[in-house]
Amino acid sequence: MLQAQAAPAQAPQPPRQQPQGQPPVPPQAQPQQQPAANWHGGQAGYVSPIPVNNTHFGHALASEWTKIRSVRSTIWTLGVMVLLIVGIGLLTATAMSGHAVNPKPAFGYFSVMLGTLCIIPLGVLVISSEYGTGMIRTTMTACPSRARVLGAKVIVFFLLAFVITTLATTLVTLAMSGMVDGREPTTDEFLRATVGAGLYVSMLGLLALAVGSLLRHSAGAISALFGVVLLPMLLAVFMLGSESLKSLSQALINYSVPNSLATLYGIPFLPDGPQDWTPLWILTGVTIAALAAAFVVQEQRDV
Repeated sequence: MLQAQAAPAQAPQPPRQQPQGQPPVPPQAQPQQQPAANWHGGQAGYVSPIPVNNTHFGHALASEWTKIRSVRSTIWTLGVMVLLIVGIGLLTATAMSGHAVNPKPAFGYFSVMLGTLCIIPLGVLVISSEYGTGMIRTTMTACPSRARVLGAKVIVFFLLAFVITTLATTLVTLAMSGMVDGREPTTDEFLRATVGAGLYVSMLGLLALAVGSLLRHSAGAISALFGVVLLPMLLAVFMLGSESLKSLSQALINYSVPNSLATLYGIPFLPDGPQDWTPLWILTGVTIAALAAAFVVQEQRDV
């Protein structure tokens, strides 16, 4: 039978002699094994040195406020709107000084109507500009809750537009009341010419923001909103000469944006249309419906 030969034993090697004059080299320390970081078990493991705080809706509001006030287009657009409302309002008050106007703040309508041409592009750009530049991806990465992002944009933009527009319309109304002759406005007429006009312009800006969220295209959303503001009145003017289209033309005039603002100032184009605060409630309902659609679409579509 064959027997396996045992491997020859290796002779022990003598220890190395250290050169004279050099300290002895210590034995190498055995490497210590680091405990693996437990990412899923919830036990002690890797701890990030960066503090982690739970985010809430206030952080989203602060983020949107930082974005809206640090963009130059916001400053320019709001500056032009204030210049139009206050500047043209004061010029109108100066031109009508000594003339009787009932009620006195009525002609402040013209300056506010021009101011709406600035709030519409700003409302669209608040959200559509992020889609155009791709910044929306960073926003959604920092805050995955899309409803929270859109809700923060709505609140910040509405408060900013309402405060600035109401201050401008109040200044114009006070100037009109002091420089123009005529009947003094009642409390309701004064509130409609100041707070009511500020709310109406702000709601129109929110409608623009909702359309911008739905279309995600700046030029398309701005064009659509300008069509909503100006087209009904233009179509009604061309229909006035036709008896068969007279009722349709009157309906277009009564529910158009220019006539709604004129109604808030007490000078409606037609006597049988919405009166007092009704145009504001109509626009509020339309804006709420558009915002609801924007929230639903925002949750379903990818960025």
